[in-house]
Parts: sequence; C-alpha cells; structure tokens
Amino acid sequence: MRHQCQRNKLGRPQDQRKALLRSLATSLFLHGEITTTLSKAKALKPYAEEIITLAKRGDLHARRQAAKFIYDVETSKFIDRESGEVFEKLEEGKKLIPLTVLRKLFTEIGKQYENRNGGYTRIYHLPPRRGDASEMALIQLV
Repeated sequence: MRHQCQRNKLGRPQDQRKALLRSLATSLFLHGEITTTLSKAKALKPYAEEIITLAKRGDLHARRQAAKFIYDVETSKFIDRESGEVFEKLEEGKKLIPLTVLRKLFTEIGKQYENRNGGYTRIYHLPPRRGDASEMALIQLV
C-alpha cells in the first residue's frame, strides 16, 4: 500500500516537474537564495536538502548521484586545484579551473553544513505577486 507517499505534482507531467526542480535547485546553489511561488519552494525544500546531504558525504559516488539532480553550469568564478581558493578571474601561475555548481556544492556548501543534521533551507513568505496574486516565497540556504 502506498499511503501517504504523495508528492507535490505542481500541475505538471513528471518530466517537466523533474526539470523544474532541477533548475530551481541549481539556481538555489548558485545564488544562495531564490524567489519563487510558495508551492514550488515547498516542493524544492526536501529535494535540495537531499542533495546537500550528498554533498556532506563528499565521496565520488555522492558526487555522481548529486550530478543527476542538478545542472552542472559554470559560474563566472575560478577555483584553485590545490588550495581550493576561489578567484574572480584568471591569474598567472596558478592552476585554475572553472567553478561549476557541482564543485561549489561539494567544496563550499557541503563543508558549511558538515556539523548540521538537517534544516539546510529556510522559506520566508512574501507578499503576493502583482500579476496573478499567487503566493510568493523566498527560499534560501541557512
């Protein structure tokens, strides 16, 4: 029996819903906070927290599992291979590679929450959207 296993379907087919959650999670990890509708924020919260739990593990298998749940887009920053320092632009004499969302998740966000047992995101209610009066929310990393 599948009692109490319903998911928030967001009024979309499964492929569109997965793509939506994947892009919302990518934007959340890229910017640290996003503004969206309340129902999308509530659907994103357990999705993003599961990915952060994978980032806390930090091994290769967790990295490959997390790559299935986010888009690995490049940010405009670079990271040093040896020290892990983040730079805004390329510098001479250093081995810099582009900082992607997946690298940021495992180097910065995973380390940030290694002593926390859950509750990595927070949802704030915002005033309704002007055009259609839908409930808006701000979801951010704690």
